[in-house]
Amino acid sequence: MRKLDTRTIVVASHNAGKIREIQDLIGPYGFTAKSAAELGFAEPDETGTTYEENARIKALASAEAAGMVALSDDSGLAVDALGGAPGVYTANWAEKADGSRDFGMAMEKVETALQEKGATDRDQRTGRFVSVLCLAWPDGHTEIFRGEVEGHIVWPPRGSLGFGYDPIFEPEGYDVTFGEMSAEQKHGWKPGDAFALSHRARAFKLFVETCLESAE
Repeated sequence: MRKLDTRTIVVASHNAGKIREIQDLIGPYGFTAKSAAELGFAEPDETGTTYEENARIKALASAEAAGMVALSDDSGLAVDALGGAPGVYTANWAEKADGSRDFGMAMEKVETALQEKGATDRDQRTGRFVSVLCLAWPDGHTEIFRGEVEGHIVWPPRGSLGFGYDPIFEPEGYDVTFGEMSAEQKHGWKPGDAFALSHRARAFKLFVETCLESAE
């Protein structure tokens, strides 16, 4: 494992919600970070068939363009009754004809698919959010960190916080959705905490333990 010896990185994303969550997580470590969107980098084609492949594509594209270390995230919602869909195509389910994304529409697609499968009972509506972080160096070296959180798909959507599919995902052990949780509740993991809730916070915890803590 390669340790991170810089606090200046690129957040390899154009997703405002994702950028905000990553910046919240890295903030306590004193990072200076700009996003690929701020720097005007083009979004690379995500041609991978796994979260790991797509995370590498995005991180390496930003690392090479900036000449500095980049951190990317590829994440998605996997619904058991739908065979793991939308999975790596989570963002695609939100795409409209004009190229914009409508996650309200995407959540309706998930619910329609579940109804078509007859998955109406809570125990038939299990799934998980997955996040894979990739840390990439300009020389092509990468480190991968994966986090998952189990839960249930609910309908109708609840809450206006978070982003994406958060309003229909109720994490295991909770009676509120990610869309009803504050940022602190959802991904407010801090160094020294034994537990992280969100998929992204769990992946970030691994990143910290692997690439940061022993480099302090």
